[in-house]
Amino acid sequence: MPSPSPLQNPRSLDELLLFRIGRLLAIAGAPVIRLCEGQYGITRREWRLIAVLAQQGPLLSSVLAERAHLDRGRTSKTVSDLVRKNLLVRTPLPQDRRYAQLTLTDAAREIYAALFPVIVQLNQSLLDGLAPADVQHFDAVLAQLQQRAAQQPLAQDLPKADRRKGARATAVRVAPG
Repeated sequence: MPSPSPLQNPRSLDELLLFRIGRLLAIAGAPVIRLCEGQYGITRREWRLIAVLAQQGPLLSSVLAERAHLDRGRTSKTVSDLVRKNLLVRTPLPQDRRYAQLTLTDAAREIYAALFPVIVQLNQSLLDGLAPADVQHFDAVLAQLQQRAAQQPLAQDLPKADRRKGARATAVRVAPG
C-alpha cells in the first residue's frame, strides 16, 4: 500500500495544498504580471476584470465582482482605476442611477486581443510537460477541488479583515492547550 501524500498529512508549510498552489501561481504568474505591468500598464487584477468583460460583455459591478471572484470593494477600486486609465466606461442605468453598466473601451479591447494569446501560450507551456491523460486528470481534479471549496461552510463563519486605510489590526490570542 503506498504511503499517504504529504498533501494528506502536511507537516510543514511547504506541504499545504493552498501554499503549493499559491507558490505555483507566484512562480508561473510572474511573467503575466511583468507583461501586464511592464508592457500594458495594468495590474493583474485589472487584467482579470478586462478579461471577464471581454469574454462576457458589459456587466454591473456586482456581477463583475462575482464572475472575477473578487470582493465588491476590491472590484470597485479596480473599476475606478480602469476608468481613470480610460480602459473602462461606467454608464449609469436609467432606471436606477446607483447602478452602472461597465463596458470596455477600444483600448482595453486591444489590450485583451494582444495579451490573451500570450497568456494562453504561457499556460500551455506549463502543461506541455504533462501527458495528455495527466492534463485531463488534473483538469478533473481542479474542478472537484473548486466545487468542494465552494461548498465549504467554514469560510462564511470566519471574520472578515478590515482592509480600509487606517484600520487597526487586532491580534487574536489563542489560549494554550
